Amino acid sequence: MPITVEMPRLSDTMEEGTLIKWNVKPGDAVSAGDHLADVETDKATMELQAFEDGTVAKLVLEEGQTVPIGQAILILTEDGESVEDAAKADVSKAGSSAKPKQEDAPAEDPAPAPAADTKASASSGGTKLRVSPLARKLAEEHGLDLARIEGSGPDGRIIKRDVLKAAEGGGAAPSPAGAERGTAPGQASPAPAPAQAPAKLESKSTPVPGMRKTIAKRLVESKTTVPHFQVSVAIDMDPLLELRETLNQQLASQGIKLSVNDFVTRAVALACVQHPAVNSSWMGDTIQQHGTVNVGTAISLPAERGGGLVVAVMRDVQNKGLRQISQEVKDLAGKARGRGLAPEEMSDSTITISNLGMPQYGVTQFTAIINPPNAAIVAIGAAIEKPVVRTVHGEKKIVIGHEMTATASGDHRVVDGAVLAEYLTTLRNLLENPAGLLV
Repeated sequence: MPITVEMPRLSDTMEEGTLIKWNVKPGDAVSAGDHLADVETDKATMELQAFEDGTVAKLVLEEGQTVPIGQAILILTEDGESVEDAAKADVSKAGSSAKPKQEDAPAEDPAPAPAADTKASASSGGTKLRVSPLARKLAEEHGLDLARIEGSGPDGRIIKRDVLKAAEGGGAAPSPAGAERGTAPGQASPAPAPAQAPAKLESKSTPVPGMRKTIAKRLVESKTTVPHFQVSVAIDMDPLLELRETLNQQLASQGIKLSVNDFVTRAVALACVQHPAVNSSWMGDTIQQHGTVNVGTAISLPAERGGGLVVAVMRDVQNKGLRQISQEVKDLAGKARGRGLAPEEMSDSTITISNLGMPQYGVTQFTAIINPPNAAIVAIGAAIEKPVVRTVHGEKKIVIGHEMTATASGDHRVVDGAVLAEYLTTLRNLLENPAGLLV
């Protein structure tokens, strides 16, 4: 009897899931535990694993479709069963309620009927191509021949990313329409328009992914129910940058490279030990002071992972050294941007760090929204080289130094301004005297 794989509940608050990418195709043999697909939940993009052995008979969903929990998404056969017969199994549950994600939805026109979307094709020499509406539109805009583009979607279906890849890398010959505009087949596309040409923007409406809905809900809830206030301090980063350079030279042979964020993470945790009121949560009738410092780190996800933001959590950070913190941050960030974090890796934070001071951002100062039920979040800016006043040989002088701004947002129900100011003073002292972070 065919095995019907349904959309599982991959997080405690998940109501529906979006099929981001299939990792199997019809005819593939799978075993329990194999990675079948990537599914976007309301919290993160997770791996969908097989629970039984079998052979893939039918992929019910297209990449980009969203369906509720319990809806059929895949048909497997057991040993001795016919794949062809199993592919004809009744999967009516996966019908019209599936909704296309932005990648496969038309930019302006209403979504076509499922049959039109899944059977969209272009004829080339008698061979029918499976093409999403958006991919077809992009190919026309770029003057590309769809017959020359290799599809990466289910059953070789050409989707948005295939057309964009061909447009960027010249992986497809121009379409006849492109030839009519002066580009002969086999030749390079025309040079880009001059810089002074008017910019072209596309007006479009895009569906909101499940993760973005959850982010929006939580942020609105935080800003409207938590009384935020902010406190900032400027930190002399020269001693830390010098120590970091020395340590990284010594650790290079071991393949270890400490980041500024590693020092900040340890300092944030140690400052919580000295100011436990900041490491607390508002529980309504009580204030819960936590017995360990679990630091959440905000991680932005790339567009191909659906975008959005997740908070990866390291536990018991006050008892971890810089090497362990560095490795854990790298592992969590890589996992978040790769196959996705497990629910336990995104829960139980007691304080959060949001760092936009990395080279790719270079933001000097900003305020962050508290991640409930945390009582505080620390926003870290870039260490900027600037004129500063320093004491040199007993005299105050204007010199060039590195200064970083840290801004803490606090929940005024739990911490007062003076408490948060004292916490930031301790954080600044730890970072300006970084040798203390090594013990």
